[in-house]
Amino acid sequence: MDREDALREEQHRIRRLRLLVDVTAQILAEDDTLQLCEALRLVDAARQTALRLFPDKQDTFEIVIRPRLERIVMDRFGIVSLVGVN
Repeated sequence: MDREDALREEQHRIRRLRLLVDVTAQILAEDDTLQLCEALRLVDAARQTALRLFPDKQDTFEIVIRPRLERIVMDRFGIVSLVGVN
């Protein structure tokens, strides 16, 4: 795989990750039927998929993406902290 193909592949994975996070955030914020346990499973599923796309970027997910999704969950369910919630 040459440099151009590798760059194209990485851009494709970045677009998929953005779409994944945006759709997950939208579902967390707008699905009125969503239960807390389902919301937490969605966050975990997003993490697993993100790590499949970018296996070496777990820290980035934990620092950037997880807090965004967890803020939505906390706002949605009126929770002050998700520590110890599983």
